[in-house]
Amino acid sequence: MSTLILDRRDLSVRADGDALALYENGERRGTVPFKLLERVVVQGSSIDINTAAILKLADQGAAVLFLSARQARRVAILLGPAHNDATVRLAQSQLVYDDVFRQRWAREIVGRKISRQRSFLQRVRELRPDRRKPLSDALATLESNRCALVAGEHLTESLRGFEGSAAAAYFRGYCSVFPESLEFTGRNRRPPRDPVNACLSLAYTLLHFDAVRAAHRAGLDPFLGFYHRPAFGRESLACDLIEPLRPVVDEWIWRLIGARTLRAEHFTRDKSACLLGKAGRGHFYASWESFARFPRRYLRRRCAALARGLREQGETTLAQMFGDDELEDVPS
Repeated sequence: MSTLILDRRDLSVRADGDALALYENGERRGTVPFKLLERVVVQGSSIDINTAAILKLADQGAAVLFLSARQARRVAILLGPAHNDATVRLAQSQLVYDDVFRQRWAREIVGRKISRQRSFLQRVRELRPDRRKPLSDALATLESNRCALVAGEHLTESLRGFEGSAAAAYFRGYCSVFPESLEFTGRNRRPPRDPVNACLSLAYTLLHFDAVRAAHRAGLDPFLGFYHRPAFGRESLACDLIEPLRPVVDEWIWRLIGARTLRAEHFTRDKSACLLGKAGRGHFYASWESFARFPRRYLRRRCAALARGLREQGETTLAQMFGDDELEDVPS
């Protein structure tokens, strides 16, 4: 077990030696050893977690994601100790100002995302010949954008235009393969207005959480991105990291709904918002944990590779600034 989902009313969580003790309505329901936990997801405000449990989770390196009760909106993230190598963050902050690196990074991100969008829709077209026209139209735009991206050098601003154009075409094709009864006509959020968007929003939130955690553990600053500009309250590097993974999540959502793992009765309406109910969240989280192995592995490797390169650059910068003798105190 690596993830603990806490999504019950009147649940109390306490530290008990080397384990989390779970109580429901005052009755002890079980324990989970801290050493088994990599992440905890807490949904709702009626769950009581004492300070000792939070401190122990942080000390063990487990990250905690706090979600709002109904719309599963991210409220806060608690991260454990970071890798304390200042050379990585020093070099990362310098690259934020490096136009050549940022453009190369952006081209790679946008290129991978469009390629995965294209591959996914090609697979869907083979399975859904009845939707061949909208899927082929979307694929034509994606292929045109991909070829233009490969052929030329583009500034980051124009790459955003390529990404936006590809996303618009992609979602037209993506929408076409869902039943009309779901009323899924395009990407919307805050709040999501249909079952597909409710699932996409929750999945993207969980994916972003894993990206923040992977960056933090590698010694990177999650807020300093190269494609997404650093902005107040936004982990821009995490946003960068998950872009190529969004089509993978989209396909998982399509298969989850197509297999009827999630059905109409798992969703409720609250004014303009579509909400995934408790029973539906149970199915969602169980399937997510199996699916998330690939994106988590990708994020760990991506962050580790980036940190290795930055460490070399940061050590060189420190040597130039302070001399080689000062580097004896820099952790390897």
